[in-house]
Amino acid sequence: MGTTPAQAARRELTGFRGDLIGPDDSGYEAARAVYNAMIDRRPALVARCADAGDVASALAFARRHTLPFAVRGGGHHGAGLGTCEGGVVADLAPMNSVEVDPDARTVTVGGGATWGLVDAATHEHGLATPSGIVSTTGVGGLALGGGLGHLTRRCGLTVDNILAAEVVLADGSSVRADADTNTDLYWAIRGGGGNFGAVTSFTFRLHEVSQVVAGPTFWPAEQSSEILTAYREFLPSAPRDVNGFFLYGAVPPAPPFPEELHLRKVCGVVWCHTSGDPEAAQRAMAPFLGTLPAPLLHAVAPMPHPALQSMFDGLYPPGDQWYWRADFVKEIPDEAVALHAKFGPETPSAQSTMHLYPIDGAAHDVGPSDTAFSYRDARWASVYAGVDPDPAGAEVLRRWTVDYFEALHPYSAGGAYVNMMMDEGQERVRASYRGNYARLARIKGALDPDNVFRNNQNIQPDPAASTG
Repeated sequence: MGTTPAQAARRELTGFRGDLIGPDDSGYEAARAVYNAMIDRRPALVARCADAGDVASALAFARRHTLPFAVRGGGHHGAGLGTCEGGVVADLAPMNSVEVDPDARTVTVGGGATWGLVDAATHEHGLATPSGIVSTTGVGGLALGGGLGHLTRRCGLTVDNILAAEVVLADGSSVRADADTNTDLYWAIRGGGGNFGAVTSFTFRLHEVSQVVAGPTFWPAEQSSEILTAYREFLPSAPRDVNGFFLYGAVPPAPPFPEELHLRKVCGVVWCHTSGDPEAAQRAMAPFLGTLPAPLLHAVAPMPHPALQSMFDGLYPPGDQWYWRADFVKEIPDEAVALHAKFGPETPSAQSTMHLYPIDGAAHDVGPSDTAFSYRDARWASVYAGVDPDPAGAEVLRRWTVDYFEALHPYSAGGAYVNMMMDEGQERVRASYRGNYARLARIKGALDPDNVFRNNQNIQPDPAASTG
């Protein structure tokens, strides 16, 4: 029997500080698992990296042995882009340091940290940076693709708050990228995903956000045409302190939700008012809520920002089956409202959902070519997510998601939020970067001409580019 990649790695990577885990090791099943249980890949080696040197060593090993290479931050991506079949996975989870500089209002974060760790550390100083809506999400994957969440309208996208990054490039070198150094790389990583290297450290700008007024307002799903019509008019004109994403779903069958509402099909809005002032939040929401029927539930209350960030953690634990589709949306015409009202209430499981995340306010202060994230003219990012713990329901989840997406896609802006795409092909990737794709391809060609970092929503390297 020949030498396995894991055995070869232990022999060759003598200075590796982390753990090298192969299929024959007792911890392999846990090490290879990702958030979406629909993804079942068996890497030849999981390299749990302790530092940037370990990442460079794992990368060099993969290249030397012509093995596929993937970088795992939190492992949350729906398409399983944090793992690969028969290759090397550089798992950054041990690199989870979080250092806050409250005077400079910055936080420096290891590439394997989760947003929950960041939120807890920054909240001690009454500060926060934009992230997503599930605190177990990895910082790296979300940040590199854009970063939509509760603070978008007030503070911009996560990419708009990246001040610097340390990146291991395809040649194994570790470089800094910021507004003054490696500026092409700095531009590319702010929305271009993991195409350009393994980011081992981020520095983010922080904002004064501590207490928020937040929570859901739910109406019966059959009232969704009226609710969504009012929402599409209200939200873009609301003050920037107001963030609210529209959703379809079922009321979770657990506290704090009233038992009589458990599993009831609903539509609604999950709010975040960043002032933390209940009276200001009530005044801001009144023009919307005052025009609508009484909701089934209005559970909006003051809470610490980290409590909002972790509100959905219990509903969406690791190990469920997930199938996603996504689109950017500029407008929601009446025809689209009617289609949402048809498909949204037909969620195939208690956890399946559709969300419309706002992308306006501060996110529109940045130009379409200022970062790699080009859809600054979109008002929302839609995501259709079929979710259930039972593998037997996987095809039902997929069918509902695809049918819903295909019905609404004609009313989209064309591309999609790369963090919420499955493996949908090169044309879809190009559409998601629009006019920025050519520049991204040139930077990719200069930094990674062999497309080593291809386990992502892949930007093909421009062969005419030169490291020169």
